[in-house]
Amino acid sequence: MTKRWSKRPQNANWGDFGADDELGRVNLLTPEKVLQGVGEVRAGLSFCLSLPLELPGGNGLNPNRYPPILEATVSQVDGKPRYLYPLEFNDGRFTDVVCDDKVSLTCQYSTQWDALCHMGGQFDATGDGVADYRFYNGYQGGTDIIGPVDHHLDGTMTDRSEPMGARKLGIENLAKKGMQGRGVMVDLFRHHGNERVFVGYDLLMAAMESSGAEIEPGDMLVLYTGFADHIVDAQGNPDEDMLHNSCAVLDGRDEKLQQWIIDSGLAVICADNYAVEGLPARPGPGETFAGLPLHELCLFKLGINLGELWYLRDLANWLHENDRTRFLLTAPPLRLTGAVGSPVTPIATV
Repeated sequence: MTKRWSKRPQNANWGDFGADDELGRVNLLTPEKVLQGVGEVRAGLSFCLSLPLELPGGNGLNPNRYPPILEATVSQVDGKPRYLYPLEFNDGRFTDVVCDDKVSLTCQYSTQWDALCHMGGQFDATGDGVADYRFYNGYQGGTDIIGPVDHHLDGTMTDRSEPMGARKLGIENLAKKGMQGRGVMVDLFRHHGNERVFVGYDLLMAAMESSGAEIEPGDMLVLYTGFADHIVDAQGNPDEDMLHNSCAVLDGRDEKLQQWIIDSGLAVICADNYAVEGLPARPGPGETFAGLPLHELCLFKLGINLGELWYLRDLANWLHENDRTRFLLTAPPLRLTGAVGSPVTPIATV
């Protein structure tokens, strides 16, 4: 029990890392786990696990997310606007030429981390019979995560005067932590190819057993499905059918898979596909249920951050050729205070 909640959702670990915790399972990225990751560095090779941030291209994956727009910054020179791209210093003595730019960026368009405030749930955390917007560890929508307006469950809205952003659970917490530890690759592509398969517990265990992959508490699970390979090969013009009907996804509705995630103690889950889990998910039980059950379990209940649209082909091939599954993973997001997600350029070192 904390000052924010008197009951927590089923299977949640709210409070287990402290009443005011904002890291969740990332707390398990201890110095010992970092040393385990460093111990996997034997060849001295590094792999970039990020897509070019202008990919996938268009907004076919998510109509609300758009590619970045890169622009030159503007300076006043002799009272006139001049683009700093490239431009000489206007002094007469200097020979320097400068380029300077800015970007308009949708934080979760391409290779990304989901912050714990990215997705919550409607939950009665105080036991008064009234559900409201809640996030990991009971943090509250409208109080701890503030938008430009308050959206009420009755459909009404109230304008907010203060700046928007996540006062708690923002992506800056991952940046400060560092996001470094031991990554473990599970290669689903070698089992399922380009087929759209919902991978539950049994199929995941089969893939892990075939490669000898083992997950220990604090490990960073990385799933290779081949989806991002299609994104790269499409060169910014992806086929709509491919985007929504290709490659393996986790079956977030599978209860055995959910229980394994709870019991395994893994720190984060990363994948090269759009949402880690299948979207849309299989129908849920009862009249109301989470549309993204794995997001609900991981972000809302357990504090497990999700990495999406990572580029894994080169690393997966090298690990397979060298009969390995583990590596040092370094993946800090932007230290962008209050953001609910962030681009990331993960690096795997083997």
